[in-house]
Order: sequence, then C-alpha cells, then structure tokens
Amino acid sequence: MCDGDKIALTDPLAIEAESFRIIDSELSPHFRFTPQEHAVVRRVVHATADFEYARNLRFAPGCFEAFDKAYKAGASLVADVAMVAAGVSKDLLARHGSKLLCPINDPAVAVAAKAAGHTRSIEAMRAAALQAPGAILVIGNAPTALLEAQRLIIAGKWKPALVIGVPVGFVSAEESKHALEHGHAGEVPYITTLGRKGGTPAAVAIVNALLRLSA
Repeated sequence: MCDGDKIALTDPLAIEAESFRIIDSELSPHFRFTPQEHAVVRRVVHATADFEYARNLRFAPGCFEAFDKAYKAGASLVADVAMVAAGVSKDLLARHGSKLLCPINDPAVAVAAKAAGHTRSIEAMRAAALQAPGAILVIGNAPTALLEAQRLIIAGKWKPALVIGVPVGFVSAEESKHALEHGHAGEVPYITTLGRKGGTPAAVAIVNALLRLSA
C-alpha cells in the first residue's frame, strides 16, 4: 500500500482484504502453487504472519479431492484439542451435516489414558478411530496424536479421509510429520508442514481454507 493510502480500520472486511493483497503481492513473485494450494497457503500466512509456511507446507496428491468428497458426504471432523475445534467455521462445517468431535475432552478418555499410562492424545485417537472411521482428522498440537493416528492407520484400525497433521513443538513434532510425509500412514492423503512449526493457528487456517474451497 502506498504512503498516504488508508483503509477503514473499523472495517474488518477491508482489513482482511488488504491483508490478503499484501500476502499475495509477496507470495506471487517467489512461489508457484496450484489455485487450491495458494488458497491454503495464503490463509495460513494470514493467520500466522509467517511466510515460512509458503516453503514448508506439503500437500499429498489427492488431498483436496479427499477433503471435498468427505466434507460433502457429511464426514465428521476430529480435532486433537479444543483450541483447534473452537477455531473451525461451524457454519461452513454444518452445511453438509458434518459433526465436530474432540475426544480428548471426553472424561472416559482421561480415565483410560491414566489407566494405560500414556497421554490423553493417544487415547483420544483410539476413541476417534471407533467413533469416526472416515473422519477428516486435524492435529495442530499433539505429536503423540499424529504418531498414534499413523499407528492405527498402518495397523488397519482406522482409515481417515484426510489427515491434516501440523503439530507444533520440540519433542517428536518434526519426526511425526516426517513420517506422515514419507508415507508411513499408507494411502491416506495428508496436508502437513516440515520441521517444528505448526500449531492451532495453522491447523485452523488450513481447515477453514478447505471448507471455503469446497463450499
């Protein structure tokens, strides 16, 4: 935006439009994406103000088609934590009857995790595999959730329609996403990021971008 140009700082739509204009102007000369990839990347950058995501987001072949098919068939969306669940557009999700599940909040999951001596995230994935066999899985925080989801998939105990795996952190986050990218979860399509980066803002931005693309 040129010096002296102004937008209405009380108008959220104008602010968002100007933000996307700035993002697009900085993305366009340096990166090449399909229109669908661009829609996801720009929304993640908008949510994080971090252009590194333009370099480290990874899209498996068929991921957009898998999301669209599952979403329009009313597949449930499983979130690893409440923060991710809270950020998803409920209006868009409900258009085709999809339910939003967050098993980690289930008291029975906490009890089972304590009895088994492992994390609630692990137990939540086991519960999700039973509750929503064809779900869209969104993991933004817990590497143990992503590792357990892949274990269940490899064991033939779960086949989500799509895995959005972008956990953040220093312990197992990078490794869990590396495993996802390199096909350790079989034929299930995915969207992920490289390295330690990820988290709730990135996960929510990816889901909401996909919802808008399909809607």
